Amino acid sequence: MNKHVTDALAAYYQSNAQEISVITKMSRRGFLKATGVTAGGLVIGISIPNITVAKSATSEFNPSAFIHLSENGDLLLFCGRCEMGQGISTALPAAVADEMEADWSRVTVEQGEGNESKYGNQATGGSASIRKMFEPMRKAGAAAKEMLIIAAAKVWNVKASDCYAENHFVINKLNNQKLSYGELASLAANVEAPKDPTLKTKEQYKYIGKALDRHDQGKVVIGKRTYGVDSKLPGMKYAAVTHCPVLGGKLKSLDKTAALKVPGVVDVVEITPIKHPFSSVGAVAVVADNSWTAQQAVKKLVVEWDLGPNKVYNTKEYKAELVKNVEKPAELANERGDLDNAFKSASKTVKATYTGGHLSHAPMEPNASVVSVTDTSCEVWASTQSPADIQKVLAQLLNREEKDIYVNVMMAGGAFGRKFKCDYVHEAAVISKQIKAPVQLIWSREEDMRTGFYHSISAQHIEASLDNNGQVTGWLHRAAFPSITSLFQAGLDRAPANTLGEVDKHPFGIKNFRSETGLAPAHTRIGWYRAVYAIFYGFAFGTFADELAVETGKDTLTMLNSIYDANDDPKQAEQVERSKATLAIAAKHSGFGKKLPKGEGIGIAVHHSFHSYVAMAIHVKVDGDNIKVLNVDCAIDCGQVLNTDGATAQMEGAVVMGMSLALATEISFKDGAVVNSNFHNYPVMRISDMPNVRVHITDSDEKPTGLGEPGVAPFAPALSNAIFAASGKRYRDLPMKPMNV
Repeated sequence: MNKHVTDALAAYYQSNAQEISVITKMSRRGFLKATGVTAGGLVIGISIPNITVAKSATSEFNPSAFIHLSENGDLLLFCGRCEMGQGISTALPAAVADEMEADWSRVTVEQGEGNESKYGNQATGGSASIRKMFEPMRKAGAAAKEMLIIAAAKVWNVKASDCYAENHFVINKLNNQKLSYGELASLAANVEAPKDPTLKTKEQYKYIGKALDRHDQGKVVIGKRTYGVDSKLPGMKYAAVTHCPVLGGKLKSLDKTAALKVPGVVDVVEITPIKHPFSSVGAVAVVADNSWTAQQAVKKLVVEWDLGPNKVYNTKEYKAELVKNVEKPAELANERGDLDNAFKSASKTVKATYTGGHLSHAPMEPNASVVSVTDTSCEVWASTQSPADIQKVLAQLLNREEKDIYVNVMMAGGAFGRKFKCDYVHEAAVISKQIKAPVQLIWSREEDMRTGFYHSISAQHIEASLDNNGQVTGWLHRAAFPSITSLFQAGLDRAPANTLGEVDKHPFGIKNFRSETGLAPAHTRIGWYRAVYAIFYGFAFGTFADELAVETGKDTLTMLNSIYDANDDPKQAEQVERSKATLAIAAKHSGFGKKLPKGEGIGIAVHHSFHSYVAMAIHVKVDGDNIKVLNVDCAIDCGQVLNTDGATAQMEGAVVMGMSLALATEISFKDGAVVNSNFHNYPVMRISDMPNVRVHITDSDEKPTGLGEPGVAPFAPALSNAIFAASGKRYRDLPMKPMNV
């Protein structure tokens, strides 16, 4: 032991002799343990929106805290939001570690269980996790650091201002003595947590804003990461399920004789919906000793369904009806200025209609959960974006308190909004309750694709008036799509006015404006899908801007900038400035406007969604119907970026998803049921199709905003514009190359 440190510890002991029992032989760590703290570490809670988590000094692991520093110096950080590949369980803990001056190599990250009283809101979606949790998690780390500094100052009998923290140590400025975080853990646990700790300035960041490897990267590479489908329990049974193919249908008859004769089959369970929008739509499950037997036996069920009124749903006819509904006056949503006069005095008017089909989330990991229901407990292991909704649904099913439903939040192998819903967990709970054993339920790919919550089919009609200088003077925007609100409001026949907010508040800021919502009743479950409404709004905005450019003899960049420059609303000044700046970055790096070989073109688009700004410039080569995406330049302004490597990956993933939905993927319904069943007729993008993607991240001092979703929206319009530049062919319907299914 360093003599200076020994002397300091001894001095501290002498000055506090009345409060500390006499210890004749004392190590430095032993001394710190003897300072009245029986804790095995330092546990720090944080104040997060709507909830306060208290400091704990117990030697047991306390899940009410985000930070647990052990006496050996190991730092355990918890992530309250759900990890589904987006990197949140690296980004947020790294923010804690940065403010705490922790050594990242000493950090272990664990996923918090479903408990909002401990972790705050755990719903992981809307690109809101970092936006809402960045500052609270930084404050947690900063508070921990200050407590460690105060503890060290007491040992040395100096002022806290005479000490500083660096790389898992507290250092005495006066003599450069050091105490490690592990040595200070027990003593710091008795220090009062500061209410308003000092945060680092940007130039002091060690991890924030840098490229940081994901904490679980090694496990992922060697296949050691535990996903929802990997969960296993002793005595567990396995279930496979089949659903009514049409929303609102009911079980009419069931012959389970053949299924029950299959060796290894335990039971056949009927599942009925409960009054919750995220519950099962109704199903029949086969339970067996292993998953293969269950999957084979479920095919032997003879099931007849009463399909109900939605059996008339056919997407081809429905999309045509939506087009009719937006090409005629619809219900007013919002207006400003004098649109009628703008059109009356226009030099020219331009109009176009844009459509898009349903989309399935189609994550690589289908819906899966393990549930164990007993007379006294209910425990869940599930890949989920919202453990609180699981608790709500199962509490209703089992007539228990929500707090009594324990949810282990597992790593999700993709989600994109689908795993916000918990019908697959509801079903497993019903089965477990009936057979009185733990059950693992994994939906087949076919069930996953045919029994989903789908991104909405849509139609949008835009009309614009132009003056003699080619400046846009008026904008009419009609949209018709079955809304997500239909999940919660029965009988809703059109999208509510507030769901057109992205149209109304778009920073184009046309002074004379009107938005209208057309008739569009829902015939299937509509749910959140990555980028949500920004997909079809971005497509319409970005493609129509290009069409306006063609009509006025301008290039798209000039047209967009002229529209933004005409916006003099001070409330939108920041949106205008950041949109233009992001556009300029994408244009510069792509070489937008340069001369290209015949059959090649560059298209550009920008969209503001989830508080972020994303512009894409796409370089394509077109030969007849063959479209080859060569390069994508993606510019993102999402405020302060936590992890540049993660941000780059998010934009690359947005390109993959955007390219898939723009070119090929579409869910079709016939006679009320989904026609698609697997990737052979719902073709997501293959690695051989991947273009060269260059991501350009704005270095910003603004607060962090959305990152996971906003990258999807500008891809389709930029692609459509690029194809037009290369070939003169305009695509206004997504996907551009639909399969005949």
